[in-house]
Amino acid sequence: MGGLRPAGCDSLGGMKDVQNARDKRRIPIRKVGIKDLRYPVIVMDRRNQTQPTTAEVSMYVDLPHRFKGTHMSRFVEVLNQHHGMISIGVMEEILRAMLRKFACGTAHLEIRFPYFMERRAPASGARALMNYRCALLASLERRGRRDRFDLVVEARTPVTMVCPCSKEISARGAHSQRSQITIRVRSRGLVWLEELIEMAEAAASAPVYSLLKRADEKAVTERAYDHPRFVEDAVRAVAVRLKRDPRIEWFQVESENQESIHNHSAYAMVECGR
Repeated sequence: MGGLRPAGCDSLGGMKDVQNARDKRRIPIRKVGIKDLRYPVIVMDRRNQTQPTTAEVSMYVDLPHRFKGTHMSRFVEVLNQHHGMISIGVMEEILRAMLRKFACGTAHLEIRFPYFMERRAPASGARALMNYRCALLASLERRGRRDRFDLVVEARTPVTMVCPCSKEISARGAHSQRSQITIRVRSRGLVWLEELIEMAEAAASAPVYSLLKRADEKAVTERAYDHPRFVEDAVRAVAVRLKRDPRIEWFQVESENQESIHNHSAYAMVECGR
């Protein structure tokens, strides 16, 4: 994998190109590049069509064993060529530019960003923006005459969980946790981030809100108490819905409870598909 790179291709004014030097250890590197570069991007928004946000961008390529290093500045050069229009629709184009720029066999592009949705409190109807951690994880691999493009969409949703066991055995109340449900999917059609977020909230005891009045706090607390969930319940509930969706080719669902009375977190994960 990876084509030969002519010696001195990055030389300027006779300066030596150290990265392009030969390496004798004969160890190829699977991923090398830049990580967590903050950069403005545009993501698709079901309600408003698009949403500008600031992402943490990571870009990697493979490095054949014969080369000492890669040229880190080239990653930013490729990114800057798409400044102002970085979105899910151009990720494959960016990856192809990376393959050409680095003469490599595999390229990876990871875009992690806060995604905002307006949410209404359950009782008062008060409106406020709620943010969710989302990501687009893409790769492009050269396979003879046909390249393989892969895209995983990720949504990480904060929720509330009430322990069914605690509710069952306690005479007064039940302990609850701040929890996180992470859904990753590969699909053959468009899947909105909002769909994944709403799916996670429906599988939990109750959603989390950024603005709650007193009546809202009562409503959320009582809803959570009436819908106790284990981490196992959450991942299974999401999995059932994803299995029924003809767009979904593969999925992974994680649920993690930051326990309020234990010195550990509770965790569950399911995965299905290729």
